[in-house]
Amino acid sequence: MVIRERPRSVRLRMAISPRSDATFSSQKSTPSESPRTKKFPLTEEEIFYMNCRAAYLTVFKSSLENIISKDQLYLALQHAGRNPSQKTINKYWTPQTAKLNFDDFCIILRKEKPTSKAELLKSFKQLDVNDDGCILHTDLYKFLTKRGEKMTREEVNAIINLTDVNADGKFDYIKFCKLYMTTNEQCLKTTLEKLEVDSKLRRHQFGNHIEGSPERDPSPVPKPSPKIIRKTDQETFSNKGDTRSSLLSATRKFKTSVSFTITMGANGNRNSKLTEPNLIKDWQYMQSKGCFFLEEDGEIISHQYRMQIAQRSMVYLTIKPLNLSQVEGKPSPWLSIDTALYILKENESQANLQLMCFTELRNREVFGWTGELGPGIYWLIPSTTGCRLRKKIKPVTDEAQLIYRDETGKLFLTKEFKSTLSDIFEVIDLDGNGLLSLEEYNFFELRTSGEKCDEDAWAVCRENFDTKRNELTRQGFMDLNLMEANDREGDPCDLWVTLHSMGYNKALELTEACPFVIDIYAEKCKPKIKAVHMEACSGQLEKAICKSVLSKGDAKVMDGYENIIVHTYSCDTWITSVIENKSDEKVIIHINNELSKNCVNNRGLNIFAVEVGPKSTMVCQHVMPLNERQEWIYYCIYSLIS
Repeated sequence: MVIRERPRSVRLRMAISPRSDATFSSQKSTPSESPRTKKFPLTEEEIFYMNCRAAYLTVFKSSLENIISKDQLYLALQHAGRNPSQKTINKYWTPQTAKLNFDDFCIILRKEKPTSKAELLKSFKQLDVNDDGCILHTDLYKFLTKRGEKMTREEVNAIINLTDVNADGKFDYIKFCKLYMTTNEQCLKTTLEKLEVDSKLRRHQFGNHIEGSPERDPSPVPKPSPKIIRKTDQETFSNKGDTRSSLLSATRKFKTSVSFTITMGANGNRNSKLTEPNLIKDWQYMQSKGCFFLEEDGEIISHQYRMQIAQRSMVYLTIKPLNLSQVEGKPSPWLSIDTALYILKENESQANLQLMCFTELRNREVFGWTGELGPGIYWLIPSTTGCRLRKKIKPVTDEAQLIYRDETGKLFLTKEFKSTLSDIFEVIDLDGNGLLSLEEYNFFELRTSGEKCDEDAWAVCRENFDTKRNELTRQGFMDLNLMEANDREGDPCDLWVTLHSMGYNKALELTEACPFVIDIYAEKCKPKIKAVHMEACSGQLEKAICKSVLSKGDAKVMDGYENIIVHTYSCDTWITSVIENKSDEKVIIHINNELSKNCVNNRGLNIFAVEVGPKSTMVCQHVMPLNERQEWIYYCIYSLIS
């Protein structure tokens, strides 16, 4: 999220004090791009080190940690796209080797070039007697278990059981090579993205290599440590050598797999089981609004709420996208975004929350839940899968006009911008009373400027802009934005920061946010609801989703690995998968959705890999239909990577 250079709270204090136009004009916003990035693109050397870092950090928390075993070296090299045989590992890990550091790892990567798809295909083609791209299981078994660097029976069975590359007693090595190369690419891409997003990782010193500053050239190639100077300085290693070793390493990459197939009917014209309780008009009612916001890194944040129920009562909860003004003839993208609400009960403290239920029943765009809740404090955590609330790739070329000057030079807001501001007012007016309280306004401020408005600044706001009952009116909100334009002498840059932060593009289309409304009905008492946070849709929400999928979904154990379980939950609208790792070691799971039809997932990739920590669960993916009016088939293969 981009933050404006001077928060409104500062300008509010200045609203009634003299100010110099020169002061404002001198404080122009500047891009956050560093001089190094602007002047000098990354060199090949820097790209090489970035890839080394990404691979190393998939195995270790820091580059300052050492490789202390052959297994760690093998795994790190695989993440770097290499395909090491046991012979290759033994070159660098001799009986005298105790540890290798990051510099040593970089030296090895310079000598061991990535295995190409052509090399893998050549290795397999030697066994393809019919020249049809397949190898009989009997031939593959003999080759891998009887000669040279032998594989175990269990390892070969794991290869033969990979459902997406085996059929009718044959191993499709062309599909396997594509799967293998794609896995390498996706693992590297995932770790590079993690490295880019995590500023702490970018600031690490990696071994002896320190990232070059804008004033300096990149650091020289690090010298090898004494541990691998021995013969490696006098000889050059190649990864070509024995093609069979390359084949063995590639086939060992995937240990085992499990697949799910779910066929879902078209549900665009069908309503689910959600129905309003009888006599709901006699129940007591509360409402609150909120919004999902899409961050630059693809993360979704939203408001979170505390709800109080005074006595045991039947409760009816719903959540749906908020219906704002729409341009005639143009679809409103946020109205097609899925919404859900997880209800957790607070037991003694906020840290101890118990999942009670979630809104899994549907009636068109409304998701809801009906049931009995006892007295107490509950947390309401909104959720969206992220399948449809995603970054838009296509740029908008036509920029809308926000302000204009009349013949006297006075500034005004355009009709289109005023309409957009009116919609924003609807979104941030959480209680729907047509006014903005300081609390409501501060959610808006935190989103758009990163700072809260204090009591002094709010007092200035009440004195200078239209208010009722100490709350800001819609007109007052418009005038506040006009003041912002006047402060910048007609430069709309800060106004655009506000709009982008609220999810609008340059054409004033709401494409990267989804406002929603929560309705609560209680039979025996008046429910209370209050927005208390605006946070990332992770943490407690991730735990709640995992718990619900583990309790309601179907489970499949990885063949031969009883501690790795894939749980899948499906409702009419989406499918969620959760990976449970009961082992004491982290695991890497390769996910392949290529055979799914009419589907879209929240990761935006058909093939990707995830890392699951020891003794933990994680949400692997959410999947939805591209077109709800057509049948959709979810076919997913989960493979354990060695």
